[in-house]
Formats: sequence, structure tokens, C-alpha cells
Amino acid sequence: MADKATLRIYRGDKEGGDFKTYEVETYPGMVVLDAIHDVQARQAPDLAVRWNCKAGRCGSCSAEVNGKPRLMCMTRMSHFPAGEPITVTPMRAFPIIKDLVTDVSWNYDVAKKIPPFKPKAPEADGTWRMQQEDIDRIQEFRKCIECFLCQNTCHVVRDHEKKEEFAGPRFMIYLAGLDMHPLDTLDRHKLVKDEFGVGYCNITRCCTEVCPESIGITDNAIIPLKERVADDLYDPVRWLLRKVAGGPKKTPATLPKPPTKTLAATPAALRDPIKQTMRESPSAKRKVEEKAESDEQ
Repeated sequence: MADKATLRIYRGDKEGGDFKTYEVETYPGMVVLDAIHDVQARQAPDLAVRWNCKAGRCGSCSAEVNGKPRLMCMTRMSHFPAGEPITVTPMRAFPIIKDLVTDVSWNYDVAKKIPPFKPKAPEADGTWRMQQEDIDRIQEFRKCIECFLCQNTCHVVRDHEKKEEFAGPRFMIYLAGLDMHPLDTLDRHKLVKDEFGVGYCNITRCCTEVCPESIGITDNAIIPLKERVADDLYDPVRWLLRKVAGGPKKTPATLPKPPTKTLAATPAALRDPIKQTMRESPSAKRKVEEKAESDEQ
């Protein structure tokens, strides 16, 4: 006879909700996402859950399992004591849409505000050259799968609700990667301090603990970024050297300008590029000319 496990799953939406209890049969290698799918298939077909690859690559199935932010597809049922209920809830740092699905669009809004990578001009032979140590230093930041578990566990975002002041650990990684890139030409230090709030992080390392890719978020990204910002903006020796040398080598970055045009203000032809292309094709023009000639006759 197969073993059984008890799941306590949060069911509800932005108006409110409660926990519902479900029993599922377990099997070797079963993960929490398998158990959620079993509940969907057999007991609650209206249960909402976001998932995609089921291989720990897409970052879609983020949730809180027994109070800890995890990827459900990478959390084995055997990890929990037998006979004890397993509680599954949505990420608490973001607004609930339904059941285990949350609205993480704030993260994409923050990403749009960050000035993108701007490389220097290539060398005379048309190539760029970097030292291997510079590549190794930022390589781990590229492992981020944007599961936003670090954002969810960050107490500045989650408990103090400083979303307007602090960009969160995920984007501290991104900013650190840009700042450490040997080819980048933008100076984002003032933005990192004023707009993205690096000073709000007080180095609890909770984001590092929950990262499924084992990125050293705090030690390898946030702390070095804090040091770089402090050195650049507050070090009197560096200030004096800049005055003597004639200013910083990098161009000060600014926030990207918001789009000025809306879809409603855009001509219909531009809103439908396929139709626009058809209108501009030679065959389409000939048909228009033929129609005009026939109308004249």
C-alpha cells in the first residue's frame, strides 16, 4: 500500500482565503509540485499554481513550503517528516492573484528602471578583451533564474514593504554584475544609492540561504556593491583624485525615460506591422494603382 501525505494548501484570492487539507499518495522521488498536480487532477481542478519546466530552470513554481521560500519542483516530499502535514502557501511578499499564484510584476517594473549594459567601443581589431578573473567574478550572477525567492524572503521588501525605496536582492545582483563588468561605461553608483536603495540591506544573508542556484548574493554581490558605492561617493581621497585627474572615467547613468506614446495614440498602421508591411509591398502598391485607374475609367 502506498504511503500518504497530508497537504495544507492555501486557497483564496486578494479578498481573502483559508487553508484546505488534501491527502495524496506518495512515491519515491515525488516532489511538492507533483503533489500539487495530483491534487489538481483528482480533488481540486480549480487549484491555481504557476509552473513551467518542472526542472528548476524557469523559476515559475516559487512558493512557501512549511514557511520557507522554495521551488516546489526541487523540494522532495521525503524531505519532510512522515506523518506531519506539509503547508504550502503563496509567496507573501507579493499580492495574491489566486491560490498559489502571486503578482510579481513589480519586479519587471524595477528591471525597466535599470540603465542597461553599455559597452565601450571595440579595440582596433574589432574585438573586446577582458581578464579571466573579471569574467569569473560576475559569472555566477548569470545563473539567476528569476524565481524571486530572494525578493520574497528579504525582510525589507516582505515585512517593511519598502518596494518603492529598495530594489531587492535580485536586482542588487544585476546591478553588481553591471558595475563589475570590465567593458561597461556607465556609472550607476548614485542610482544604486538613491533610486535602488542599496543602503536598506543590512546583510542578514536570508536571500543567499533560499537561492536555488546557490549564488553568493550577499557576500559576492551586495557587500562589494555597497563598498564600491561608499568609496565612490564618500571617500575624500577618491574625491580629491577625481578633481586632480579631471573627473570620473565612466558616464553618470540616468533613469530611462518612460515611453511618451501609448497604444491609443499610435496610428493603426503602426500598431499592426504585418498590415503596414503588406501596404508597402510592391504588389500591394500595384493593386492600389490598378484600383485607382479602374475608378477613373
